[in-house]
Amino acid sequence: MIAPKVQAVRWTGRALALIDQRCLPSRLVVRRCRRLEEVAEAIETLQVRGAPAIGIAAAYGVVLGISNGAGADRATFRRRLAAAAARLRRTRPTAVNLAWALDRMARVVHTHPDDSVRRWRQRLVAEARAIHAEDRRLCAAIGAAGAALLKPGDTVMTHCNTGGLATGGLGTAFAVLATAHAQGKRIHVIACEARPVWQGARLTMWELQRYGIPATLICDTAAASTMARDRIAAVIVGADRIAANGDTANKIGTYGLAVLARAHGIPFYVAAPSSTVDLATANGAAIPIEERSPAEVTTPYGLPIAPRGVRAANPAFDVTPHALIDSIITERGVLRPPYTRALRTAHLR
Repeated sequence: MIAPKVQAVRWTGRALALIDQRCLPSRLVVRRCRRLEEVAEAIETLQVRGAPAIGIAAAYGVVLGISNGAGADRATFRRRLAAAAARLRRTRPTAVNLAWALDRMARVVHTHPDDSVRRWRQRLVAEARAIHAEDRRLCAAIGAAGAALLKPGDTVMTHCNTGGLATGGLGTAFAVLATAHAQGKRIHVIACEARPVWQGARLTMWELQRYGIPATLICDTAAASTMARDRIAAVIVGADRIAANGDTANKIGTYGLAVLARAHGIPFYVAAPSSTVDLATANGAAIPIEERSPAEVTTPYGLPIAPRGVRAANPAFDVTPHALIDSIITERGVLRPPYTRALRTAHLR
């Protein structure tokens, strides 16, 4: 197993330490959250981001939300737990890992209804730690499964950020790249900038440098010409939610890359843990798409790039239809169409 060189989320026992991703790549700033509201704000403002990392942070946020009031009775504790989960659930609607982690934390109390408040607290801390540790293992398995799809010397295009900054381990799509590199396959990565927040330029390139993986940054609008000009072996992206039929929500711009990949005959892969699969959502049309502040488009990082007062739309994600996805890489292997059957079968293992 490759040791991750980046830890976006770290539990100290008293606080949740987060790399403030708004500051990268110019400064590495670690923020310590000691209250539930600080974790919620960190998720909302992209201090921590990436579907798996959001779920992990939310689990620890629940722990912080129920840490006060040592003398609370069981009914009060249950109300406090429900309120903490409700606050965190409102932070970002698209990434299903958030709700998955919160539901898992809630089941701890439901599964042990006769425990004392003190024991519930202990179990919740253990569950948050387990969610975190499991993600590390899932990332390693995703990396191994996906790296088998790449050949020595391949050039691979990716979008947004899917590494240790977005997960609890090596990453998802990034884990595929890092594993192939560690295997000596001499891959080269083409990273799209991922506007309007530039996660590809700021974060993915920063992580690629830390792992020593050869890479080139391109503008999002250069993807088509790059595919036409260069020999791209595959496009590999992450996911924030995968519907039961394989439709996949990911960072805005992913859908366009999938269309371009199909037009150029390039395999398009999605890499994500099984916790990102939402079998309760039939298809992409049912996935809620987060609309973020127009200021991220018009005045990114405080720099005005459009006339004052213009209207701007800022959907944070788009949905790639399953028909454009050649394979979905999970910790349970490489899944291929038809995804309705493949995803359900994988979840039953």
